[in-house]
Amino acid sequence: MRAFACIPVLALSLCANNAAAQMGPPVMPAGIHARFVPLAMGEPGVLYEPDTPGPHAAVAFFVMHASNDYLQFSACFELAKRGYRVLCANNTTSKSGAFDDGILDDVILQAGNGVAWLRGQPGVAKVVLFGHSGGATVMTAYQAIAEQGVAFCQKTDLIHRCPDRLAGLPKADGVVLVDSNFGQAAMTLFSIDAAVHDTGPSQDGSHVLDPALDSLSPTNGYHGGAAHYSAAFVHRYLAGQAARSRLLIARAEARLSAMAAGKARFRDDEPFVVAGAFVAANKLFPLDNTLLEHSVQAWPLFHKDGVVTNQIIHSVRVPSPGPMGPMPADRYNAALKTTVKGYLSSYAIRTLPDYGYGKDSTIHGVDWHSTYAAPPGNVEAITVPFLTLGMTGSWEGLAAETIYNHSRSADRSIGFVEGANHIYLPCHECEKTPGEFGDTMKTTYDAVDLWAAKPGRFLTAP
Repeated sequence: MRAFACIPVLALSLCANNAAAQMGPPVMPAGIHARFVPLAMGEPGVLYEPDTPGPHAAVAFFVMHASNDYLQFSACFELAKRGYRVLCANNTTSKSGAFDDGILDDVILQAGNGVAWLRGQPGVAKVVLFGHSGGATVMTAYQAIAEQGVAFCQKTDLIHRCPDRLAGLPKADGVVLVDSNFGQAAMTLFSIDAAVHDTGPSQDGSHVLDPALDSLSPTNGYHGGAAHYSAAFVHRYLAGQAARSRLLIARAEARLSAMAAGKARFRDDEPFVVAGAFVAANKLFPLDNTLLEHSVQAWPLFHKDGVVTNQIIHSVRVPSPGPMGPMPADRYNAALKTTVKGYLSSYAIRTLPDYGYGKDSTIHGVDWHSTYAAPPGNVEAITVPFLTLGMTGSWEGLAAETIYNHSRSADRSIGFVEGANHIYLPCHECEKTPGEFGDTMKTTYDAVDLWAAKPGRFLTAP
């Protein structure tokens, strides 16, 4: 099977669909049961719990993605197998194959229904948020606002400020991020096609593309689903990406002002379609494995059979143009389809003059504090126990280092799972020998269990 990556948009179900394709229909493991939980209109949930609750059942995990159907995600089964209660829930944007947009504020508010429901369940003493991929944007924004209040998301320097209705969210007791990415807004930034001219369409209605910035051109280093870009091209491309991002933010802000002044077609919101910015499209680093290839520092690396080493983390991923293949910017399905308010609240992030990245995991020149759709900025406001795990067979895995380094929790942990892909299965395309990475699903959830079961963290010390 081909490696793929799942995307953190509010209206995309690639992750769930690819997970189902790789894993087949889920089978309820022995020793656990599930029941339906209607959290609110359009917010279904399923509670998984052990048939015979033990001490671990006092800890309940809450699992939700930004947009995908997670009612049968692997965490639901795997954590319940290890004795925990797990509430897996969807929100009103969790529609398979849908491209209609939801605003992050709505999803955060809906996540609060899940936390509140768990708080009211007999036998639940602690609630831990679980964010996978784009779910990390929701979970970190949620906990930061729950801990710090709406002052956190109403700062004057934010691109978008949250409404007062997010006040009073019930706090969780811990946060776990497993193969998070750099956040919904940053992943959109990384996906913006620098080759597109946004000064307007050409006279025949098509978008003007700059061939010198075409990331899918053999002239620039792309060949058959993989690439090796020159340092000069990467520099030019990222500079163009940042410039286009600034233009798009300015354009969206202008439309928002026009609506406020009653000079727009609609008073409440309007469509905002961005050519060549669909987040499953062709970012540079998934195509070129020399980009974002290794960590800056040494971290715990979880190998098969319970072996753990401390070392510089190297990605083992294979090049991939994404789950939908190469997506030239002149294709409609390569466009981000959202609204003005959706773009500003969920997809926009400011860049600084030194924006760029190279061989290690460092992302320069991104203002992580310009939006709360960015886990690195959000985790600075989170004080509860925090764990982040990255998968070395996924091109999102090394984001864990950036997020961890921004964390200010007094109880923070980080680790990486060798050879796991984005949904924690072995990356067979990455293997040098068959079975090299073992049962990476087990390795991943054993690491989460080890962290959550540490005496005194959530459970009473013996």
